Amino acid sequence: MTVVPDHAEPVEVYNLSRGPETTTQRVRRLQREARLLAREQIEAMGRDLEDLARRAQEIAEGGDAYAVGVREMCSRLASDLPQKSQGLLAILNRSGKD
Repeated sequence: MTVVPDHAEPVEVYNLSRGPETTTQRVRRLQREARLLAREQIEAMGRDLEDLARRAQEIAEGGDAYAVGVREMCSRLASDLPQKSQGLLAILNRSGKD
């Protein structure tokens, strides 16, 4: 019996009926992988901005526990950050390379 870890690394399946990967094929594959990783990172950043906007809104509505200047800044951030997130995702979707 073998214990399988919860977080197994992805395994690449290689088709033995194909010949070895050419340099051009490898470059294209690596570029495609890099674009997918970049897309994942941008999507994660969009989620992070949304989370920060929610936190900023909570502080903006926090009343006298927070300084007036902090509440005002957080209020602006709460309205700006979702727009920034949507802008990032719109640019990502327009680029369409994945």
